[in-house]
Amino acid sequence: MSISKEVKLENTDRQAATPMASHRKISLTAGLLYLLTFVSIPTLALYGQVKSANYIIGAGPDTAAMLGGILEVIVALAGIGTAVVLFPVLKKQNEGLALGLVASRVLEASAIFLGVAFLLSIVTLRQAGAGADALVTSNVLVTLYDRIFLLSQSFLPAVNDLLLGFLLYRSRLVPRALSLIGIVGAPILVVGFLAVMFGLIGRLDPLAGLSALPVFLFELSLGIWLIVKGFNPSAANELLGAE
Repeated sequence: MSISKEVKLENTDRQAATPMASHRKISLTAGLLYLLTFVSIPTLALYGQVKSANYIIGAGPDTAAMLGGILEVIVALAGIGTAVVLFPVLKKQNEGLALGLVASRVLEASAIFLGVAFLLSIVTLRQAGAGADALVTSNVLVTLYDRIFLLSQSFLPAVNDLLLGFLLYRSRLVPRALSLIGIVGAPILVVGFLAVMFGLIGRLDPLAGLSALPVFLFELSLGIWLIVKGFNPSAANELLGAE
């Protein structure tokens, strides 16, 4: 074999390996970020005290509330990260929808930040010794948190997963059965969101939890799949090769 042919073969191998290494890095990073979005699960317990009616006039440490706020901030940043990391691949399928996913994730994160600010404001008032005069204010802040939570943790995740599920389904980057969980789960979550919003069920009712289960399974399964298996190599190389 001539030297020129060997050089051409080496160049071809490098060109094939480059997209492979690139999309594996993207899938691994996105998978880790998706799993990181689950670190806020303990906030239901951590926020128990700060959301109680008389928290602001009580005594004791504020550590739980502050830790919950930190966990929610981590989730918000990780959520943005998932969309940003996946954007270079997903835009090859549909740039408009991929950009919409980034925008939706940023909006979700903004709502989470706002909710955290509401609860940490109660902590600030308590530490400042606001006392009984701030009871109404603290209760209003808790109500505002609960309302913004519905937007940031129910409605917007449904938008995110509908966009992502559709893009993944069309691109075949992951098994279509996995993508369908997101596509089907999104409208179910919206129904649950509307039911809570109009007072048909409570935010902590079992039916509300069931409506969120498909989306929960989709994001958890997607994170694990992207870490363990990564993208479908042929689909990823086809998209990344379409520069």
